[in-house]
Amino acid sequence: MIAVKIPSNELLAILTATSFAAGLNVYATVATLGLLAHAGVLALPPALHLLASWYVIACSAALFVVEFFADKIPVFDLLWNALHTFVRIPIAALLAYGATAQLSAGSQLLATLLGGMIALVAHSGKTAVRAAVTPSPEAFSNIALSLGEDALAVFLTWFATSHPYWAATMALALVLLFVVLMRLVVRALRIVWRRTRKQFDLITNAV
Repeated sequence: MIAVKIPSNELLAILTATSFAAGLNVYATVATLGLLAHAGVLALPPALHLLASWYVIACSAALFVVEFFADKIPVFDLLWNALHTFVRIPIAALLAYGATAQLSAGSQLLATLLGGMIALVAHSGKTAVRAAVTPSPEAFSNIALSLGEDALAVFLTWFATSHPYWAATMALALVLLFVVLMRLVVRALRIVWRRTRKQFDLITNAV
């Protein structure tokens, strides 16, 4: 994910982009990092050399294929994403931890927290949008969203290796967008819940 000797600002930029990508699709992110390392595009630090292993790449690719289909099934995708709260965020934090092994303990801890928090926003925003879209009677919206998320995760990971600052800017803009979307989705769900509860109370009282 990170070149071995890289300026701190550039390191932070790359972590920002790849952490967001991991929050969307951690398997695609890990597989892309490993493939980029094998292609000579990316020099992984010692703590992350394991990502370049063909076993890790193959396992990540296989899990990506599973997620590719599971993430496009309405309702099931909500369960899948809920379970991956315990996968995407910890792995993003671990990637940030390993990538900053050459920094001081305090800086490494801050980078780890940053990676986890950015991944949390990306994951939570993705889940919130899915919760709003899943009730739609047609399946196209779910599939389109999932394909877009997969493509964005791969693109951001690759883009961060060649244009880290632009990739970080894009990721931060998406973080802000996701925060706004989460607020809107939560507000909309509350309104729907209140209306449903009122209707249920009316029916109950009538009976």
